[in-house]
Formats: sequence, structure tokens, C-alpha cells
Amino acid sequence: MNNPSLDRIYIRDLTARCILGIFPEERTKAQEVLINITLFSDTRRAGKTDCIEDTVDYKNIKNEILTLVESSSFFLVEKLAREIARCCLRAEGVEEVLVTVDKPGALRFARSVAVEIFRKKSDM
Repeated sequence: MNNPSLDRIYIRDLTARCILGIFPEERTKAQEVLINITLFSDTRRAGKTDCIEDTVDYKNIKNEILTLVESSSFFLVEKLAREIARCCLRAEGVEEVLVTVDKPGALRFARSVAVEIFRKKSDM
């Protein structure tokens, strides 16, 4: 699945609100989504130099994801996950990404429904 020679940077439990869903009641009011991201990158140079310029700027990625999600109005969680992956893969140093998007309360009697996707730069 992923390249074992790459390191991982995690963004865990990022919460955002957006229009998401196929039903009319989902198209009018923003809903909360929970996003978990694993960024695959080579962090060896940053580990040596201790310089931000040598690693992935995960704060910038987080800000771009929030801007994307909060301005989106996709019908499917799969599409939202794909666009988040694309956003991550545009970042310098990110070679692969694992994205999970949870839509809490999407199903009665279930805490959440989630979609998880894995993408490489070459996939996009």
C-alpha cells in the first residue's frame, strides 16, 4: 500500500463544517465532518537540520484543507476525501497520503460513516 521508506506525519481529528450529502435536508445546513490524515514524506533531512524548510508544512496543509472543506458542497464523502487528498499531495514533500473522512450521524444507530482513501502523487 504505502512506501515503507517514507515517514509519516499525522493530522488527527481535524473538525470542519460543510454542506455534504445527497438529501435535500443535507444541502441547506453545514454538517460537521471529522478528518484524519497521514502524510507520507521523507523527514530525514529535517531530522538532521531541525529546519522547518526541510519538512512538510503541516500547518499550511491544515489551513488549506479547512478552506477547501468549509467552502465545499459535495454530494459524496468520497469526493470530499479525494479533494482533501489532492490538496495534501500538492504540498512540497508529500509523496503519498491516507485520508479518512467521517460523517457523524449519517446513519441512524451508527456513530459515524467514514470513507478512507490512499493516494500517491502519481495518482493525481
